[in-house]
This record gives sequence, structure tokens and C-alpha cells, in this order.
Amino acid sequence: MSECLFCRIVGGEIPAAEVMRTSEVVAFWDISPQAPTHVLVVPTTHYDDAMAMSSADPDLAGRLLRAAGEVANSQGLDAGYRIVFNTGDDGGQSVRHVHAHVLGGRAMSWPPG
Repeated sequence: MSECLFCRIVGGEIPAAEVMRTSEVVAFWDISPQAPTHVLVVPTTHYDDAMAMSSADPDLAGRLLRAAGEVANSQGLDAGYRIVFNTGDDGGQSVRHVHAHVLGGRAMSWPPG
């Protein structure tokens, strides 16, 4: 059994409120939302972070980004949304499995944190 939380969600060992599932990507609601809409989009293949994924499989990186946009559209985020990849400790990455945050449903400020 994998110790990676997101691998366990992808594998069905841990339940999640899914928004989308394909053979390559799973999207599910964040358990600690930072916006009215906060969905995580993860590849079904484990990569530690966005750089590792884009180096190993740049096509998958593109498909994950496209899936994040599809999630935003499915959630009615017509007024706008943010897609965020946190990388490393200083970048705020809490789970070492690459994931995109799709945030929307409110105006976003800058800088984010």
C-alpha cells in the first residue's frame, strides 16, 4: 500500500468527493477549501511535483492543465478562476504528489500569501 495520500485516493483506498475521473486524472474537492470552489486535480501516476511531471511526461502535464480548465467550466466559474501548483516546502506543497488547485467563486487578491 502506498503511503502517498493522493495515490490512496486515486486507488480508492481513501474516499474523496470526486468531480472528474479519467484514466489519467482525478479531480476532487479539497477538504480544507480556500475559496467557495476549491478542487484538486491530480494525475493518476505519482510524480512528486509539477517539475517532475513536466520533465517526465510533458504531454500529461498539458492534459492535467486542460482537465483543470474543464473542472472550472463544470463548476460554472465563468467570472474567473485561479489554477495553482504549489512546489516544495517554501511553495506551500503539503502533499508530495503533484496537484493543481482550481480556486474560484470569489474575487482573488494579489499577492496570494
